[in-house]
Amino acid sequence: MDTIRRLPASDGAEWLLGGFALLRRAPLALGALGALWGLLASLVVTVGLAVPALATVLQLLVALAGPVLFAGLLWAVREVAHGRPAQPAHLLQGVREGRVSQLLATLLPQVAAGLVLGVLLLLLVGSQQLEKLAEVSQQLNALAQSGQQATPEQVQALVAELPAGRILLWLLLGVVAAVAVALTVFVSVPRILFDRRDGLQAMGDSLRACMHNLPALAVFLLLAVVAMFAIYFAVLLVTVVVQLLAGALVAMWVAQLLMMAVLMPLLAGAVYTAWIRLFGGEAPDTAVAGRFEA
Repeated sequence: MDTIRRLPASDGAEWLLGGFALLRRAPLALGALGALWGLLASLVVTVGLAVPALATVLQLLVALAGPVLFAGLLWAVREVAHGRPAQPAHLLQGVREGRVSQLLATLLPQVAAGLVLGVLLLLLVGSQQLEKLAEVSQQLNALAQSGQQATPEQVQALVAELPAGRILLWLLLGVVAAVAVALTVFVSVPRILFDRRDGLQAMGDSLRACMHNLPALAVFLLLAVVAMFAIYFAVLLVTVVVQLLAGALVAMWVAQLLMMAVLMPLLAGAVYTAWIRLFGGEAPDTAVAGRFEA
């Protein structure tokens, strides 16, 4: 199962279709797991706002829990693929499997990218220009909060002294770093959880698999963005109705839970499908396989 398959570009669409197929198999069960993840994150944010001293620690805990919770969703998705029910206890399956340290290793690329981008920001822009950029941002925010709209002349005057070229270069490097991180972790979690690979080995496998199948990955990302916009629009319509009936605060919570209830199981199903097709992993039962196997 260590052989990486070369797939046609159209296979990227099959990954997303596989995610939708699995979500349709158990929308309530998988949606509840995604919503539970969203509820935990929302509670942490609420506590952090109420107790600012705990905000940094709580945000760190949420970041550390992310790979473990995603592994749990993957496990639940696999259960659904094999005709078994998804359960809330599956969210902690990575802990029960003894894979926590390996799952946490998937955060290393993000940490490394953040450190490198931070150093590059200081080298390319400089501390003085960063202070100037912060001042410009504060002034623009102040204008927006006062109900005034900044004129093109005002914006040009504010940003005239900023090194626009170097800032754009840094933003481009940030996009490159984000893509590199995404390739490194895309199918690393199922490799860790199902194939029992070491964290660094799994990330290397993911990077090689993605590099060998860039056209398929590009198709998947494009369709995933389109699907995310469609889901966001649908959630927005529901949120508008909820806001009229129950207020903005309740609407914000509902929007967060709905987005997590749909997007996270969908992403987990797509990653599970991609893992099967890239590495020849276990085949789900025929009722599911027929929906996304070519």
